[in-house]
Amino acid sequence: MPRLVEVPGYVRFLTASAVSAFGSQVTGLALQILTAVALSASATEVGIVNAARWVPYLLFGLIAGVVVDRWRRKPMMVATDLGRAVLLGAIPVLYALDRLSIPALCLFVFVFGVLSLLFEAANQSYVPQLVPKELLNAGYARVQQADAVAGSTGPLIAGVLIKIMGAPLAVLVDALTYLMSGLLLASVKAPDPVPDRGARRSLGSELREGVAWVYRHRTLASIALTSHAMLLFNSMVSTVFVVFALQSLKIGEFGLGVTYACASVGVILGGALSGRVARRLDVGATLIAFRLLAAVGWLPLVLAERGPWALASVSLGFFLVSLAIGVESPVEMSYRQAVTPDRLRGRMNATIRSMNWGMVAVGAPLGGVLADQVSYRFALWIGLSGAVIQALVLTFSPTRRARTADELDPSAADLTRHGAEAAAGESKD
Repeated sequence: MPRLVEVPGYVRFLTASAVSAFGSQVTGLALQILTAVALSASATEVGIVNAARWVPYLLFGLIAGVVVDRWRRKPMMVATDLGRAVLLGAIPVLYALDRLSIPALCLFVFVFGVLSLLFEAANQSYVPQLVPKELLNAGYARVQQADAVAGSTGPLIAGVLIKIMGAPLAVLVDALTYLMSGLLLASVKAPDPVPDRGARRSLGSELREGVAWVYRHRTLASIALTSHAMLLFNSMVSTVFVVFALQSLKIGEFGLGVTYACASVGVILGGALSGRVARRLDVGATLIAFRLLAAVGWLPLVLAERGPWALASVSLGFFLVSLAIGVESPVEMSYRQAVTPDRLRGRMNATIRSMNWGMVAVGAPLGGVLADQVSYRFALWIGLSGAVIQALVLTFSPTRRARTADELDPSAADLTRHGAEAAAGESKD
């Protein structure tokens, strides 16, 4: 069996992912400082700018899946990378000309979100074309590890860049990373066949087919639904944690940095162990075991009290949760691709991803309301309890029978046949 480094194009693909992930960390901090300081925005305006980044996932997530399944994926990734480079490059130019405003920044960030949505749906669906099936888990794990390294080092380097260059020029650094990523992806040599355009149907039909594939599938349905719930409850915990840690535990900004660094270490270690664990336990047992660990892993954080052990408790919680996600996520991702026909992968990935981000958009404010109206610890217990419940639901679902050897099961043939019949019916109409 070949190693990942021997797969043509994979090293360039991974390098492009790492470069853009690092740049995104720079922009995430730089845009907040640019909005709050350089543009003198209120807290509400900062929230609106941040929300503009994720609104496209709610509005266009399902449509993005159809688009990705209708067009070749590599050109789409290259085009969206270059488009994001141009968008981000325009921000410091407008700022220098004194033409940058909050509405203009929201528009830029919204379009950036649309391009990111398309890129991510195409990116996830392209990996199975690039990497042999037996290396899919490792291929996704390496990408996740690159993201984790960027997450742990990016904010620190971003802070240095912003201090030296200022927030607008730091955004320009991210524009250059997207340019580099687009050029690297353009040089990847791998099969990227043109989808069969003769099978196209109406947008509504293709949307329904993608949603039906996810939520009627024997094992994908329970994986997707519980992952939506996991993101809902995890976002409640992670949102409340920041205020809880600063105001109740008094661990300070440095303590937050240490906590997030421990989370990054957990993801990196989990990604390194993911393949071995999956080979020993197989898919179903791995997903269930590490969903449970990701849920109960919040316990040290929820039980943390102010004092000398506060930082150690919350750091342990984030480490355990991130370790579990680092093991589980590549296994889930590779399994999803393996049991989904190529013509449906874009819609499958976009459906699950858009619903996941939708749950984050609900969970974050819900956690804040519960914390304000009741207490921080009550909101944290609700988040932990919900996470445990979704893991238990997954335990008793058909996912427990998921195996690495699973190919397209009979439901794939049924849905494919249904799709062909629908297409024939539409052509007759």
